[in-house]
Amino acid sequence: MITSFCALFFLGLSSLATAANFTQVFEWPNGMDYEWPSEASRTQALNDGAFKPENIQARFMAVYGTRIFLSLENYDGIPASLVTFMTSSASFASPPKLNPFPSRGMQGKGFCNKIEQTKGMDVDSVGRLWVLDDGSENCNAKLWTIDLSNNDHTKLIHRFSFRFYMHDLVLDETPNGTFAYILRWGERNIIVFRLEGNESWIVQTPGSGVYSIALSPKSKEEPRKLYLGKWDSDELYSISVTALRKETRIANPKLIGKWNARPYKMLIDNHGTMYAAFWEKNYINSWNTSQPFEEQRFYEDAGLNTYWPFNFAFDQNGTLWMTVFDKTRKPKYRLLKTAVDARSFKASPE
Repeated sequence: MITSFCALFFLGLSSLATAANFTQVFEWPNGMDYEWPSEASRTQALNDGAFKPENIQARFMAVYGTRIFLSLENYDGIPASLVTFMTSSASFASPPKLNPFPSRGMQGKGFCNKIEQTKGMDVDSVGRLWVLDDGSENCNAKLWTIDLSNNDHTKLIHRFSFRFYMHDLVLDETPNGTFAYILRWGERNIIVFRLEGNESWIVQTPGSGVYSIALSPKSKEEPRKLYLGKWDSDELYSISVTALRKETRIANPKLIGKWNARPYKMLIDNHGTMYAAFWEKNYINSWNTSQPFEEQRFYEDAGLNTYWPFNFAFDQNGTLWMTVFDKTRKPKYRLLKTAVDARSFKASPE
C-alpha cells in the first residue's frame, strides 16, 4: 500500500532530523473525483456541465486524525469546494473519492447560509476546522467553524462586510482569546477576527499586496510573529502580533529577507522552521526562523510543470502531509507523507 518515495535532506536545520523518508500514500492517475450518490447522478452532472473533473485542483489543505480536508479552486464545474477523504481505509490501488464536507446539502453557491466557496483553513487545539468562505455575488464572505471532535457540528461564526478575494488564515490562541489573521489576496491589509466578541477589523499593511501568511510558534523569549509574503515580490516580512491583538489599525511590516522566488504558501512548525512553496517552481524551501534568513532546499520534484504544484499541512503526530499536482504528466495527483520531529502547535485530537 505504501511505497518508499524519496529522501529529503535537511541541511543546517537543527529543528529537524538530518533526513526523512517520504512515502507515497495514494495516487490519482487521471485526477481526483467525487463520491457520488449514484453513477447516474455523476453522468447527469457530466452531461449538463455541473461537473468537470479536469477542473479539480486543491488549493488549501488541513489534517485532523485520519482525515484530510481540501479546499478546491473556484473553477467552473466544481459542485463542492470543501471536501474530505480518509487516509486509513482506502488502498493504494484504489485512491479515495472526495466527499463534500460536512455534507453535500451544506454547500451551494448563491445560498448565503451555506458554504459557497472555501479558501484557506486551519484546525485549532480543540479540533475545530476554521474555514474561509469567499461568498458570492449576493452573499458576503464568511467564516465557519466545524467541530471535528463533536460530530462535525457546523457553525457560521462571522459574516464580513465584503465579498470575494478571501485567501488564507492562521490561528493565534491566547489565554485571553482566539484570533484569526486573514489575508485577502493582493490587498494591502490583513483582517483580524476575534472569536470572543465575534468581531473583526482591518489592519493596513503599507506596501504591495500580501498573499502568503505564516505564524511563529509561541515563545517565552519574544512575542509571536506574523510572516507575510507579497503578491508581486519575493520579499518576506514580519509583524509582531501584540499590536494586532490590541486592535491597531496600521502595522508596518519589517523586511526579513528575500526568497529566490515568490511564495504562494508558507507554513511554520512547532520548532520555528518555515516551509515555502513558490509559483511555478518544482521545489519547497525551508528556513530556520531562529537563525538569520537563509533558505535551504527541502523538497524537489524534477519535471513538474504546474502553476501551484504543492499543498502541505502537519497533523498532530509529527507527520507532514503533502499533495503534489502535475498538470501534464501521470499521475496527476499524489499524496505523500513523512514522519519528522515537528508538527503544528495544536493539541492532538482524541
